[in-house]
Amino acid sequence: MEIGTIEREIHIEATPEVVYQVLSTPEHLKEWWPEDAELDPVPGGSGTVTFVRPEGTHSQALTVVEADPPRRFSFRWVYDDDLAATGSSLLVTFDLVPSGSGTLLRFSEEGFREKGWEAAVLEEQYRDHVAGWDYFLPRLVAYADRLESAS
Repeated sequence: MEIGTIEREIHIEATPEVVYQVLSTPEHLKEWWPEDAELDPVPGGSGTVTFVRPEGTHSQALTVVEADPPRRFSFRWVYDDDLAATGSSLLVTFDLVPSGSGTLLRFSEEGFREKGWEAAVLEEQYRDHVAGWDYFLPRLVAYADRLESAS
């Protein structure tokens, strides 16, 4: 299994402005990704996303890296101990490109190898994140499409 950067390109029938809001504000994030979110969506801003699963509730800290509406939103998460150490976290980036009447969303998550996990943990975490984004990104698309239709 090749473990590197997770990348996806998805077309969304909503403007970049709408998609940016869906990606960067807690009230919209909760509609497609975590069950709860707190976030200051400015560069250097921090937040927490909370997922409720049958095995329990899990909260994950994140730090906004870039906030350039409506073009790019990125954050670091899955930290080791030091929230300031970029090598101890994963970087998620959403690039938004106008495309017809909608948006081309270019998504990436990188930094898996840099985490220093042993091979089995690395493979498990990578597979878990691939499966997670493959589940959540279509939910993002559907939610943004609904918002655009309602406006």
